[in-house]
Amino acid sequence: MSKVTIWHNPRCSKSRNAAKLLEEKGINAEVVKYLDTPPTKEEIKEVLKMLGISARELMRTKETIYKELGLGDVDDEEKLIEAMAEYPKLIERPIVIKDGKAAIGRPIEKVIELLDEN
Repeated sequence: MSKVTIWHNPRCSKSRNAAKLLEEKGINAEVVKYLDTPPTKEEIKEVLKMLGISARELMRTKETIYKELGLGDVDDEEKLIEAMAEYPKLIERPIVIKDGKAAIGRPIEKVIELLDEN
């Protein structure tokens, strides 16, 4: 069986739905409460590669901290990744990782597709 990891925020309904889906499918996923244990810059870069997206696409641009830090004006990928490592609340959630691939659980169908891949 493949190892599955979820970057999870228990206060987020989308994240809870993804965790529930994993449970219903009988998947014993490693749960990373990323707000309590923030990912490193390297882990974020790895997830970005798996997702095939830019740092900004992984960010919650409506968060107050995003605006307070002026990140809308930042074009440097490295600086955006550093901001997510320092302020994990900026990271879109949930993220499910399986077999070197990842999916953001918005919508939940993306997670279902990932889990159904061989």
